[in-house]
Amino acid sequence: MNPTLTCSTLTEQTAIYNQVCPARFPWSHVIKRGQIFRIVDIEGCQAVDTLFYNAHDYQERYSAPDTIRTQNNIFLSTGTTLVSSRSRAMLTIIADTCGRHDTSGGACSAESNSVRFGLETRHMHACRDNFVLELAKYGMTKKDLVSNINFFMNVPVQADGQLAIVDGISSPGSYVEMVAEMDVLCVISNCPQMNNPCNAYNPTPIRMLIWDSPA
Repeated sequence: MNPTLTCSTLTEQTAIYNQVCPARFPWSHVIKRGQIFRIVDIEGCQAVDTLFYNAHDYQERYSAPDTIRTQNNIFLSTGTTLVSSRSRAMLTIIADTCGRHDTSGGACSAESNSVRFGLETRHMHACRDNFVLELAKYGMTKKDLVSNINFFMNVPVQADGQLAIVDGISSPGSYVEMVAEMDVLCVISNCPQMNNPCNAYNPTPIRMLIWDSPA
């Protein structure tokens, strides 16, 4: 993939919503159709596990397979449309200063931690835990979890076809910005993973901003 890095003309001062999510914590918010949503990697090299749901019907949610099939690419960047389980556009990425976002690697869990890094890591908080806790606020359960986006996470495909989790390429202040094509509920786990380089072994805060439609 040869991403086109695109900066935004929007400023923090004009945002209608501006909030920092601490390291390791979940976050959620409804983004209305036409609004612009930005995720900022404040300190760099921080994976941001993200799910999207139709804000009026949670049964329609982000679909990794449909998004990959529609754009014929496993990575996300400027111009990518995030597609729902009903093959409808949910959001479109309109600015990206990182250039590499993963939609295949999934979310860390207690089970995957213990398999990859040893049984002693099973107790460590994971993105799956964050998602379950945050989804409960909206009456959803772990059955409503689907494959997520990993913004700012570098997961290249190796020569043998296996996915690798390697050092991130996002620098402090890198961001991805998207426009909502429908009212969406965004649910984020600011990844707490400390056992692989997706967070540089040191989870850090992120910032979320929302602007009203310029129209």
